[in-house]
Amino acid sequence: MTKILGLTGGIASGKSTADVFFREKQIPVIDCDQIAHDILNKGEKGYELVVKQFGKRILKSDQSINRSALGQIVFDDEKQLEALNEITHPLIFQEIQAKIALNNRNKNSLVVVDAPVLFESNGQKYCDFTLLIAIPESLQMKRLMLRDNLSKGAALKRIRSQMPLSQKEKLADFVINNTGTKQDLKSKLAQLLLEIKGEDLYGMS
Repeated sequence: MTKILGLTGGIASGKSTADVFFREKQIPVIDCDQIAHDILNKGEKGYELVVKQFGKRILKSDQSINRSALGQIVFDDEKQLEALNEITHPLIFQEIQAKIALNNRNKNSLVVVDAPVLFESNGQKYCDFTLLIAIPESLQMKRLMLRDNLSKGAALKRIRSQMPLSQKEKLADFVINNTGTKQDLKSKLAQLLLEIKGEDLYGMS
């Protein structure tokens, strides 16, 4: 039976580096951000529902969704964010379940589900273990501003739209603090895998 490791953390916390590490270890990663992106493509059910909810103001000239415009709307208004989540979360969950089922059929022993809003959506109940990548807010803001070319105010809005780190720490089975280098993070993840499954499975001896 496939075990599910739910991976989460605040925006710009280092989840992408963790995803790279797991894939290097031949562990499948289900990327919820990618799923969330895909369900808003033209022709998808999510596209139709989101355009119906937010109107044509979020569309580009080619009729694709202007994700920056949509982001500005939802991060400026908590009720709008809730409306978007009510549309997208069920669709994302359906796709996650389909991918987990495929990994079960392929007899993969461990699958990582990278879900930024794992705890906000109560997704931990579907996981065997949960891992939180944690960083201080000041470092998170610095990384986010640099990564997405955001102002301090815009970065803070995105960070504050998510569940506070202190709450996530209480819910997670494992917490890794990512205040060092990428290699430091990968070393901590390697140790975590040893704890979860033992080194023989992943060839890290």
